[in-house]
Amino acid sequence: MIVSEQLVTALATAAFPTFAVLIGILINNQRLNDFSRSVDQRFSETNRHIDDVKDVLRSEMFRVEQVLDARLKHLEEHL
Repeated sequence: MIVSEQLVTALATAAFPTFAVLIGILINNQRLNDFSRSVDQRFSETNRHIDDVKDVLRSEMFRVEQVLDARLKHLEEHL
């Protein structure tokens, strides 16, 4: 009976830190996954914002091009 108690004690002493480390790794992995998702979401929002700004700039540049073309045409007609 004493041998089995010692065996149980030894196993419990060796197993507890192993399980504690395993649980710590799993928790840390979950936190890293959450962080990764958060970063991905922020980059996605930033990319969407950049695309919106590009669209606005394209439309404004087209408008400027149209105004310059109209002025150039007007100058050519008067010369």
